[in-house]
Amino acid sequence: MKQAILITAYKNIRHLEEIISCFGSDFYFYIHIDKKSNLSPDEKQELEKIRNIAFVSRNFKTNWGGLNHLNSILLLLKEAVKKKDIEYIHLISGHDFPIKNCQNFKEIMLANKGKEFLEFFEMPAKVWENGGMDRILYYNLYDVIDAKGTNGRFIRKFINLQKKYNIKRKIKDDFPKLYGGSTWWTLSFDCCQYVLGYIDKNPSFLKRFKHTFCAEEIFFQTIVLNSPFKENVVNDNLRLILWETRNGNCPANLDESDLNVITASEKLFARRFEYPVSAALVKTLKERLTKQ
Repeated sequence: MKQAILITAYKNIRHLEEIISCFGSDFYFYIHIDKKSNLSPDEKQELEKIRNIAFVSRNFKTNWGGLNHLNSILLLLKEAVKKKDIEYIHLISGHDFPIKNCQNFKEIMLANKGKEFLEFFEMPAKVWENGGMDRILYYNLYDVIDAKGTNGRFIRKFINLQKKYNIKRKIKDDFPKLYGGSTWWTLSFDCCQYVLGYIDKNPSFLKRFKHTFCAEEIFFQTIVLNSPFKENVVNDNLRLILWETRNGNCPANLDESDLNVITASEKLFARRFEYPVSAALVKTLKERLTKQ
């Protein structure tokens, strides 16, 4: 079974190489690296020389929360569906790492052939502040402003001003029912083709996500859960994520103390890996995966 892995990244190029080295020739890689990263032309060429890398792009400058993360994902997806022998496509970030070996990937996806793995919930949703509706009902300026530092406070103040003066963005009556969930997913080739076909037929749908917050956490869920693939969706993205503040981040930057949890997990990938705190864990996982 041929599979594709899409990766959006902005740093730690060596970690990308570690991810790729865990997979054999039945896996194709499509990588977008933030245009703002300090990746050198030589490093990009090194990546492109790796046998199972099919595509490397630096098309977009990506602000956290902005639309260009979704644009970079769609770019990679359009490239991936050009290979008609691919059966499943996985979306991960440059902070992820596989926790199953190649054979496990093949066995798990063969056993679940026809299923779509996508975390979802109806909007408005209790798990998101204000049900998540602020993301789409107000102008979020993450596309044009880097939200780091004081800029994030400015964006929030701008949203509060819109609320104060009752300025809301229209959602058309024919807009599909909104669903949200995790950015990361594992979808069949046919489902991915459907998503791309949908936005080709409905260009205004993608356009409406400009100036929303984290559009990629709504976009795929809304299309797939309003599609013929809805009945095949498993509400699980197959990612192990520890939602706690540890090692300087939430979700936690994983370390060797997480090895038992990872080993016991039935997920395909874990996140989040950061250096140097995750270096020993990556080494141990790689040794285990390549020996199996």
